[in-house]
Amino acid sequence: MKTKHTLELSDVKKIAAAAEAEALRNHWAVTIAIVDDGGHLLWLQRLDGAAAISSYIGPAKARTAALGRRETKVYEDIINQGRTAFLSAPEIEGMLEGGVPIILDGQVIGAVGVSGVKSPEDAQIARAGIAALG
Repeated sequence: MKTKHTLELSDVKKIAAAAEAEALRNHWAVTIAIVDDGGHLLWLQRLDGAAAISSYIGPAKARTAALGRRETKVYEDIINQGRTAFLSAPEIEGMLEGGVPIILDGQVIGAVGVSGVKSPEDAQIARAGIAALG
């Protein structure tokens, strides 16, 4: 039997604070979502000025990254390369860059999804948050 790591509230707060700091440093109005390994929402933060739709897109990106165990950019690239049938895959809605899994000891323990600016910038914010875990 394996030991399973899980995110604790203190971890989630560290990730959220670092992601928020990255967004504010760049003057980016975004929504930051953090989920556990099952895609369940642990944190949702919509910064001032972020579009309302971003509060749906951010969690969808996070959920997709957690369940798929990979960055959502992978899905975006698959679709952009012509495999549009992938759009019908169940339970994955956020197939735009900006969802990044949180990996510890080779296990996905959650993910961060960000929405509100260009997709590479969303991913930059997500990675900055994850980096705060050390």
